[in-house]
This record gives sequence, structure tokens and C-alpha cells, in this order.
Amino acid sequence: MSRILNTLSGRFLLLTVAFVMLAEVLIFVPSIARFRLDYLQLRLEKAQIASLALLANDGMITPELEQELLNNAGVFNVVLRRDEVRQLVLSSEIPQPVAATFDLRMDGSFELIRDALAVLATPEDRIIRVIGNPVQQAGLLIEITLREGPLRTEMYDYGLRILFLSALISVITAAMLFLAVRRLLVVPIRRVVRHMQAYASAPEDARYVITPTARVVELRDAEEALQRMQTDLIAAFRQKERLAQLGGAVAKISHDLRNILTSAQLFADRIEQSADPAVARSAPKLVNSITRAVNLCESTLAFGKAEEHPPRLARFALRPMLEDVADGEGLSAQSEPACLIDTAPGLVVRADAEQLYRVVANLVRNARQAIDATGRGGTIEISAGEDETAWWIRVGDTGPGLPPKARDNLFRAFQGSARKGGAGLGLAIAAELVRGHGGQLDLVRSDEEGTEFLIRLPRAGGLDAEEMVG
Repeated sequence: MSRILNTLSGRFLLLTVAFVMLAEVLIFVPSIARFRLDYLQLRLEKAQIASLALLANDGMITPELEQELLNNAGVFNVVLRRDEVRQLVLSSEIPQPVAATFDLRMDGSFELIRDALAVLATPEDRIIRVIGNPVQQAGLLIEITLREGPLRTEMYDYGLRILFLSALISVITAAMLFLAVRRLLVVPIRRVVRHMQAYASAPEDARYVITPTARVVELRDAEEALQRMQTDLIAAFRQKERLAQLGGAVAKISHDLRNILTSAQLFADRIEQSADPAVARSAPKLVNSITRAVNLCESTLAFGKAEEHPPRLARFALRPMLEDVADGEGLSAQSEPACLIDTAPGLVVRADAEQLYRVVANLVRNARQAIDATGRGGTIEISAGEDETAWWIRVGDTGPGLPPKARDNLFRAFQGSARKGGAGLGLAIAAELVRGHGGQLDLVRSDEEGTEFLIRLPRAGGLDAEEMVG
């Protein structure tokens, strides 16, 4: 049962029953008020007929006939005011005092509903007085007294009939809507779900690509979107497989080429010792070219084998880690180039310390190489802080800035290198590590005055105090 209620069609069934019952309740309240009004109006009409019988006999009737007229009308007393001075009265003994008076001539919809609900909520069999207008303009007003108990009984019977009819209508309406929704919405949705499950089990099998057939516009759009996504994923999987095969081939080629170049590097070292001046002058250039080729092969192999583990997040003080980066690169405030660190000693971040070290070290190393390439001095600045949403680290330098090609392909492997012979893997890996933290690595500026990178790490989530390290 709970499984059915947790389905879309089951919940729709419950909502349908609930809203139909709510609508019936909203109909029941004014209808029960109308029933009470009709009941009292009928008693006034019967009382008026009894009074007219008395008038027809010039007020001369036996007590037995008077009581019969009152019993037939279901009242104790009748007062019919025909003019300002004359009243026709039918009366009998009232068993208890009058508890309430209702003037139907003055009541509006709100008063009628209020009085009807009060009747249902009052358990006592009270004596009430009712005032109304005579029918056919047969006088100024008519007034009766009667028991409220029979009225309440009639109202309960009427209410039960209304509620039973409402429940029956609700069940029939809900069943029809349930079947309609199941046919028009649930079945097509299940078809989409089955296609998604089948496709997930074999994402490269084109037979499981959905063919849009739904007639409902929204479902048709969903099926078409799913078809496009499945088609694109199949193409992406095929491309991935080809790239994997190509990557394997490149790795093998790079491995063999590295071995060949290493041998060539040994021969080039011997050439440097040649007595021929021309050969001696050419040897360093040959050695440098072979060294760059070996480095490119090693970088390609390292990138292809890289399997970064998910970041192990922990809290640690940032400044000691930044100082370790500077020391590792042989930089300080007095070195050339100078390295300045501007961050609060107590700043604590939540990240993978090892991975963040690699990211900052890569940026600092690139900044140093850019400054060294100019042959002039310069400064590398590392600053850090936090705001409401993230921790940030800025790494800037006073170097010559990045060339346009490097800026356009900055975080793309083998395309974003700013150095001749570089593979452009450092920034690609750094950006990947930052994204693993849910953060972002951006180039803020790069011009003739220098280059500046910004790392942003989100502060969302937290760790217990015992996980704080450093």
C-alpha cells in the first residue's frame, strides 16, 4: 500500500480525493444553511395556513382543532400580524422558555451559515422563536415558536446524505482521474525511465536511444532532450575510446622516443668534448634541444598516468604552507626575484594541503621563470584572505605577462605553455586540482606590468575542531 502511495499516480489519487472532499465541504456548509432556512420557511407557511383556517371561522374553533392545526404545522404558537391593530393567534402551552429568536427577514448569508452550524453544535432541544414574512403578502409578519430538536435531526440526516454522496462522487472522480493520469502521464514517464535505465546499462549501444512518441508537449520535449543527450553521449563515448587508444599509442611512442633521445643525449654530451670548434659551438644547442624533447616526453607520460585522488579536506594554517612553497623554490624577501607573502598568520583554510601546495608551487614557479626570462629583477607576491563565501589566494608577478596564445589556451594541456618547449601541463593540472575542491583558478590580469592568478576555494561545509591540523 505504501509503495502505491509513494508513486506519482498514487499521490495524485490522494490529492484528487482530498481536493474533491474539500470542494464538497465548501458546498456542504452553504447547503446545510439553505436546508435550515427551507425547513423554517416551511414551518412558517404551515403556520400561516393554520392561521388562515382560524380566520375563515371568524376565530371560532374548538381547542381540539386548534391543537390539531398547531401539531400539523409543528409549532407551539403562531402570531400573524395582518395590520397594525389586529392579530390572529394560535397558541398552546410552551414547555420551557424561549432560548433564542431568529428573524429570517434580516439574516444574510453569513448569519444563516453561522446559525446553521450553531444548531449542529448545540445538543439541547431548545425552544426558539422564528419571525418571517407571510407568503402572498398576507400580512406584515408571522411569528412562530417551535422545538429545535426535530430541525437538528433533519439537518443531521440531510448532512449524512450529502457526505455520503460527496464521498461517492470523490471516489468516482478520483478513480477516473487516476486512470486518465496513469494513461496520459505515468505510462509515458515510465517509458522514459525504462529507456534511461536500459541506456545506463549499455551507454554505447545505439539501440537503446529513445524514439520520441509522446503526444503531450512537455513529455515530447523531455523525450527529444533525452534522445539528443543519448546521441551526444554515444558520440562522446566513441570519441573517448578513440582518444584512449590514441593516448595509449602516444604513450608508447613517447616512451620509446624518450629512450632514443636519452641515448642521443649521451652522444651529444661526448660531442661537447670535440676539439673541432664548430662542433663544440653546436653541441650545447643540440644538447638543449634533446633535453627539451626528453622533458616533453616525460611530461606526456606523467600526464597520461596521472590519477589524482579526491582531495582529503582538512583545516590547516595557510601561511606556513605558503612559506614552504617559497622555501622550496629558493625564494625569500631578499632573493632575486623577491617573494613577498601577505596573509594573516592565523588564517585557516579547509583543503587538501598537498594538492594546494602543488597548485601554488606551480604558479610561483611559472612566475619565477617569467621574471628570469627577462634578465631583470622582479617581485613575486603571494596574498591570501577570506570573505563570506570563499577563501582566496592571489599569486602575482612583475614579469612581462603571458603571450596571447598562452592566454587563449591557458588551462588546456599541451597548448597553454608560455615557455618555448613547455608542455603547458602545469596550469592544466593546477586548474583540475582546484576544481576538485569545488573552487576555481582564474587569470585576473596579464599585461606588460605582470601577471596575476586567483584561487578561490568555497567555504561551504565544515569540519569538527579535531580535524584541524597544522
